[in-house]
This record gives sequence, C-alpha cells and structure tokens, in this order.
Amino acid sequence: MTRESPRDRRRSGILLHPTSLPGGPGNGDLGASAYRFVDFLAQCGCSVWQVLPLGPTHGDGSPYHSLSAHAGNPSLLALEALVDAGWLDEVPTPEQGDSGTTLRQQALQQAHAGFRQRGAPEDRQAFEEFTRAEAGWLEDYALFTALREEQGGPWWDWPPPLRDRDPGALEQARERLREVTDRQCFFQWLFFSQWRALKGYANGQGILLFGDMPIFVAHDSAEVWAHRQYFALDEQGHPETVAGVPPDYFSETGQYWGNPHFRWDRLAADGYGWWIERLRSQFGLFDWVRIDHFRGFEAFWEIPAERPATEGHWVEGPGAAFFQAVEEALGELPLVAEDLGLITPSVTALRKRFELPGMKVLQFAFGDDPENPFLPHNHGPDYVVYTGTHDNNTTLGWFRDELDEEIRARILDYLGHPSEPMPWPLIRAALASVARCSVVPFQDLLALGSEHRMNQPGTTEGNWRWRFDWNWVGTDLAPFVRHLNTLYGRWEGD
Repeated sequence: MTRESPRDRRRSGILLHPTSLPGGPGNGDLGASAYRFVDFLAQCGCSVWQVLPLGPTHGDGSPYHSLSAHAGNPSLLALEALVDAGWLDEVPTPEQGDSGTTLRQQALQQAHAGFRQRGAPEDRQAFEEFTRAEAGWLEDYALFTALREEQGGPWWDWPPPLRDRDPGALEQARERLREVTDRQCFFQWLFFSQWRALKGYANGQGILLFGDMPIFVAHDSAEVWAHRQYFALDEQGHPETVAGVPPDYFSETGQYWGNPHFRWDRLAADGYGWWIERLRSQFGLFDWVRIDHFRGFEAFWEIPAERPATEGHWVEGPGAAFFQAVEEALGELPLVAEDLGLITPSVTALRKRFELPGMKVLQFAFGDDPENPFLPHNHGPDYVVYTGTHDNNTTLGWFRDELDEEIRARILDYLGHPSEPMPWPLIRAALASVARCSVVPFQDLLALGSEHRMNQPGTTEGNWRWRFDWNWVGTDLAPFVRHLNTLYGRWEGD
C-alpha cells in the first residue's frame, strides 16, 4: 500500500495533543472527544491531525521525555470503552480540586482485574497474539515499569544485578512481578487497539495522523536499560556525554537536555537495527512522523556529563548511511524533519537528499531581514508551515504580549494591514503559503491568549496540562475554516 505524502497535494491540519481533549479524568484521552475532534477536522476541510509523542511520561508529563520509545501512554486510554467491555463498573468522576490522575490509574487497575475475571475468549486470544507480536520491546518495557514501581527510583539506582540485567535476577523478578507485568502488557494492548481504531476512523474520513518522535530517548527509559551498549554510559549506567545545543538566539548559555548520546558506531555495526525497529513502531501508528532535532543526524552537540552546555562540541552524526539503511529496511520514509535552530548547508543537503519536508514557523519570521527563511515569500513547497508550535506562545499571546509596537507594525505592514484581528491574519498567511502542508495549533483557531500555551521551554511547572472545552468552539468556526481551506486550495471537497 502506497502511503500518502505531505507533498502529494496542498493540505492543512490542526495541532492538538490528545491529552488536551475534553472528557475523562485527569487528561483527555482516546474516547468520544477524540472521535468528535476527527469529525470537526473533516467539517473544517482539514486532512491532517498532528499530535505530540504518545509514549508514557515521567512525572513532569512531558511527551518528549518518555519511559519508552515504543509503548503508548496508558493515561490516554478511554475508560468508557472498558465499561462497555464489562471490565470496569463505571468511569470515576473527580471531585473538585482533584486532578483525576489517581482515579484514572485505579480505574485501569480495576479494568485489568475485570478482564482477568470476565474477559471473553476472543479478547484473551487477541491479547495473547498482541503480546507475542510485540514481545521484542514489550517484555522489557513491562518488566522495566514493574521494577521501577517496586524499586522506587531510576534503573541505575537499582541493585546491581537488576541494574546490569543479570539473567538470574531478571528471571526472579519476572516470577515475583508477573501480575504487574501482565497488567502493563494489558494496558499496551488496550492502547494499540484504541489508537488503531481511532486511526482507522480518521483515515476513513480522509484525515491523516501526523506523529512526533524525539531523536533522543530518556535516560530513565526501558530502551536505555535494556540496550545499554548503544548509549554513552559508564559501568554504573551513568551518562558519559549528554545531548543539548550550544548558545544561540534562544539561550545565551545553550541548553543541557541530559539525554545520553547514542554510540553510533555500535548502532552502525548492528545495521541500525535498534533504530529500524523504533521507526517501524512509529510508522505503524502514524501516516507521517515529525522527527525532532533532525540536525542531530548530521552533527550533534556533545556535552560532558554534569558540565554546562557551553563546554560541548560538535560531533559528526551517522548522516546518509543511517537513512539509507532505514530506507532499505522500511521503504519510503514518511518523515518530516524538524530543521529549526542552527541549520547548516550540510543539514539541509541531508534532508533534501532523502526528500524529507522541513518546517517553517511564522512566529520566527518577522525581524528586519527580508531574507529571513521563515517569511512566507521565502517558503518552498517541500515544507510544513506553522503559525507556532507546542513550544511557542499562542499567536495571539505572542503578538499581544511579547512584541513591541514597532515589530507589530512591521507584521501588519507585511500582511497588508489586515482588518481581521490576530491570530487570523497569521493563520491566513500559513494557509496561503506555497508550503504543501499548513498546520495551525488549535489554540490559534480558538483565538486564545498566553494563558493557554501548551509548553514554556526552560520551565518545569504547569506545562503539558492544557485542555479545551467544546463550549469554546462556536458553530461558525468549522464552516469558516473550511472556507479558508477552499480559498487557499487546501480542501478538495464539494
């Protein structure tokens, strides 16, 4: 089956992570509101739903800092479906002031007990088939999460036999924690079942699902614990070098991310098999995948562990050899390259060699340089254009709260002194761009201010929690967006 491509025709989409949907305790999920949002996309004439990474998160809730490179986040499970299956008595209702997170976790444990007691034979068979098919990553992930719960800390602080994966210690742990690992496998079966059902519904309406994958993985993750040979770690499991970026326009001191670097020589010696399987998982979930920090494949900023980002240096990445190996294994690559920040001609050449679309963000466009590559008149077809991303302020908040009067005047001059209020002039600019795909964060379509941003880089409090209410979505919004998509050639409907 040939995949549809970001370059096949002009498209538009909306960026919204499922946790931001209404419904469900604690966070949005893959339940009724997700299907309603697909219907809304179709009514808008949009053909793309972009989400953030879907993996299980650490305590900070960041989808870019996941416990697994393959697993789905159990917090996204639609509890109503578990009631319908007869495994859960009811969906819990949070009391005022309760985040709902604990209630959701308790409900999922109750559903697992219900499945073990009342699961139909066909469901049990489907569960067993899933665990066999996904055993390559699922067994390590289930044991990792069970041990992490038992030991109460990151894997490098576990007793050495568990930390270092002594076969006897792991076998004892599997026996001791069998019920917990079975529950984790159950959650993953549910996640993949619910996600694939949602994807089928969206694809049936002509809507493609656009995912996101960080290049680096979290130190405290199942993959680093299970495959230490591929990461720059010492004998105790601590990083020797970590990822980040040098000082630039956004930070005078650079950024220290802390993810352990890959040992690309060892990955290459094994034919990049670990990476191929990681991408195979993502291609099974999504129609396209944005790969975050694409420039790291050409060269990456290597920082000695526990040293400031300024003490790092550039190291050559795997380059074309990596993408050639992946292409030979998986065929055409449905990837979009996040090529923001310090991008060299070599990075651009690598992206173009494998025909990967890049990104343009309009909030980065309006300095005093007409050659700024983010300005619409400098765009090309092989890009996805955004008003802003999950790391940006909302467009209204950016325009109203972050810019001085001179820059606001320059933006309005460039856009032809529009009569519409922000953010609509910038949304129109994104839709009018020659870039084949245009994506607008849902906060911008709702014309929301700074208090509704999803993430503020460099901070750890209050991020990743934003949710909307269907009452904010006026009945005239979808027809108006469909009109704009028709006007700018991004909808092929009637």
